[in-house]
Amino acid sequence: MTRFIFITGGVVSSLGKGLASAALGSLLQARGYQVRVRKLDPYLNVDPGTMSPIEHGEVYVTDDGAETDLDLGHYERFTGVSATKSDNVTTGRIYSEVLGKERRGDYLGGTVQVIPHVTDAIKKFVTADINDEDFIICEIGGTVGDIESLPFLEAIRQLGNELPDQDTMFIHLTLVPYLQAAGELKTKPTQHSVKELQSVGIRPDMVVCRCDRPIPESQRNKIALFCNIGPESVVPAIDVDTIYQVPINYHKDGFDGQVLKHFGIEQKIEPNLDSWKRIVSRIQEPEGEVKIAVVGKYIDLPDAYKSLSEALNHGGIANNARVNLDWISSEVFETNEGIKKLGNVDGILVPGGFGVRGAEGKMMAARFAREQVLPYLGICFGMQMAVIEAARNLAGIKNAGSTEFGACDDPVIGLMTEWHRGDSVETRGAGDNMGGTMRLGSYPALLEKGTLISDIYGGTSIDERHRHRYEVNINYREKLELAGLKFSGLSPDGTLPETIELLDHPWFIGVQYHPELKSRPFSPHPLFRSFIAAALAQSRLV
Repeated sequence: MTRFIFITGGVVSSLGKGLASAALGSLLQARGYQVRVRKLDPYLNVDPGTMSPIEHGEVYVTDDGAETDLDLGHYERFTGVSATKSDNVTTGRIYSEVLGKERRGDYLGGTVQVIPHVTDAIKKFVTADINDEDFIICEIGGTVGDIESLPFLEAIRQLGNELPDQDTMFIHLTLVPYLQAAGELKTKPTQHSVKELQSVGIRPDMVVCRCDRPIPESQRNKIALFCNIGPESVVPAIDVDTIYQVPINYHKDGFDGQVLKHFGIEQKIEPNLDSWKRIVSRIQEPEGEVKIAVVGKYIDLPDAYKSLSEALNHGGIANNARVNLDWISSEVFETNEGIKKLGNVDGILVPGGFGVRGAEGKMMAARFAREQVLPYLGICFGMQMAVIEAARNLAGIKNAGSTEFGACDDPVIGLMTEWHRGDSVETRGAGDNMGGTMRLGSYPALLEKGTLISDIYGGTSIDERHRHRYEVNINYREKLELAGLKFSGLSPDGTLPETIELLDHPWFIGVQYHPELKSRPFSPHPLFRSFIAAALAQSRLV
């Protein structure tokens, strides 16, 4: 029997619904249950693929090629359950589906309305593609009171009535701010948020209160009284130093136990959280320390590189080291100030990106790492810029460039027009729509035996997630390899370069895929484990 837990939020956005969903999932797993976490996003984009990273944060890509909300990264990192296309939906996708049916005549001439057609489509999404999961945790994006969220709230309200008793639970995450002038926590925002939720027909079974300090018992009782729940169903969500402390705190405050009590489930197994405690201990009390420069173009919003920063932290956990990140705008490197910022770093990472802005700066960062023999990891666009830099300055291809930036004499980076996915061939053209037309999802690659990257992976066959439209031009392989840039990994058909490395450098690697998407706190990705180890070795040389 599958039970459904719906998590809503109020007062302000970014309170941590995604982390609450992920942490609850991990706690239920620790008690022996199968879980799946889903996200309903109220924006009208079909998916976040065409949205600016500074507008929305990173686009998280699943194995099956879905471009999704970054919260799915939290779900995967905390539970280890790989998300799929059926775990994230937007208003835009729902309306596209409904309007497609209307155009085909599926509604037999009837008037198409939000209720029941849109809400039925949402309910179908929530309840579809379920296997043996004991719990489906469903996060509703946005905040209660937003007009965009109303169809989703109405849909889950209906599900609460349609599903059998004791099969649904509503959890509301809200803010309990501390007013310095008054010297106390204020519960009124929570009261109003719950009142707003009740106005659409949903009474929360639990209220999770985001705050920066413990909530006194009198305040918890007050919240419980106004929200028509017991005091034990008011759970604090106190700010923490590391997100991996969240499951520990939630369990201590009775979050998972109260959820099971709501469903009438006898609590037979106490969760073993020793692994979470070990991770927190390594983060808070590391033995070593490194400084990594991340040279990117979207650094104004940290969420633009959320999976990347977490993967670097995982590499630190694996090496029992604190990873200090120095976020540097790639455009700074197009001035003399850029190089000065790299004087005391132990490694350089250039992440993915799109467009010509900041590209020259990323090339300069790659050149600095090459010439100063610093560990370098180039991801996607970061690999491509390292290839252009090597082509110009090692292979003598002075006019090397990318067709992404316009026509060039030597396109060492070009638009992919064809690639294989399993037994089928996918094609794209320069005039195709931008949304959903990249090489998306998990693809295999073959690594050359004896290369640094094959040693790091411990094998020659890998499978990694991609999200890109341009590719290193295989026709320049011979010239670049003669100059010392090894094409150490290729697609199985040998046409698409997947990894490169410098032969005369101790640790200089570029990958076309996004390894950060598969890194987990309990199983750090081997590339990040090795990169941080190389940075630690570099720090000891200084």
